[in-house]
Amino acid sequence: MRSTISANMHNSILSTPAAADRQPVNNATIKPVLKIALDVHLLQHVVAMQYDGSAPKPPQRFTPKDFLKWVDKQLAQGWQIVSCYEAGPFGYGLHRQLAALGVTNYVIRPRNWDDQHTRVKTDRTDALAMLNALDRYVAGNPRALAIVRVPTEAQERCRSEGRIRQSLKRDLKLIAQRGRGLALQYGYRLKGKWYGARNWPKLEVPAWLVELLKPLHAALVALHEQVRVQAERIESASQVPRPKGMGALSEQIIEREVGDWNRFRNRRQVSSYLGLCPSENSSGPRQQQGGVTKCGNPRLRWALCELAWRLLKFQPEYRLCKKWRAQIIDPRTVGGRKKQLIVALARGFAVDWWRIRTGQTTPDKLGLVMTE
Repeated sequence: MRSTISANMHNSILSTPAAADRQPVNNATIKPVLKIALDVHLLQHVVAMQYDGSAPKPPQRFTPKDFLKWVDKQLAQGWQIVSCYEAGPFGYGLHRQLAALGVTNYVIRPRNWDDQHTRVKTDRTDALAMLNALDRYVAGNPRALAIVRVPTEAQERCRSEGRIRQSLKRDLKLIAQRGRGLALQYGYRLKGKWYGARNWPKLEVPAWLVELLKPLHAALVALHEQVRVQAERIESASQVPRPKGMGALSEQIIEREVGDWNRFRNRRQVSSYLGLCPSENSSGPRQQQGGVTKCGNPRLRWALCELAWRLLKFQPEYRLCKKWRAQIIDPRTVGGRKKQLIVALARGFAVDWWRIRTGQTTPDKLGLVMTE
């Protein structure tokens, strides 16, 4: 009796439309998939791998050169390789090498792979957790990994120029503050750009303190000159019409950080990349929004918020300035509210600039006055 029931169930399953519509698969034309997750280091890579639908293999260690040889060998054996590694200090060189071999590689956003909070974090555990996420991504779950856009080599070099300038400015401020701290140690106060050509000879400090400050002064003069040279080089590359109030330097910083405005499909993606979207902690009927997430590009946030203040002065007819300018310049508006409005203005202008750069609108429609 039991065998009869089992046979009937088996026949009913085979007779379902899904089973009846299945077509035989030509295994000769479908390559098996080898999934690889890498924890990348300078001297060695920790590699976790999964051959097609089998269980993940124990992670192995390869030198960078041996790893590429091993990948080439797997490709020669007929495997279709899909790999991933976290974006980090080693840039996109490995990605380009893998792509040249024919590997489908993803550079992903770094994250804490200890989801269970076991407080056990090693290169092996990270590689295995990354492999698990890659397996879900390949299976069709797009939220399993956060993919990082890989710029072209030319875009990457242009972007590095702006970041080098920002790094030099940070060092300049640090050393200048170190000089102020040294003077304060002996009871003297240095104000503003104390190392400048006009201020340095007029410092009201003893000669012995000037001698102590000389090494810092020499470093500051050299850094200041390099920042100026870098700024001029970046500004010279600006060739597009700009809104009044947006300098050539700001325009180039924004353009170089974004790379390609066509990468965004809607305004939400633009705001998300900037990290200027409000955070949220809601559950059930309770809805609570907080400050901006700051999960995007910090250099763009800085450039756009600085630009927003200039737009208030130079673009009074801009639609967003008309909306918020009166509140921002009102002395009765508290500082926290002003910051919120400036962030809103920066976010809105970024979306409008994306629409202009992709041809979806014109400056005239937005009330922007352009300069050549």
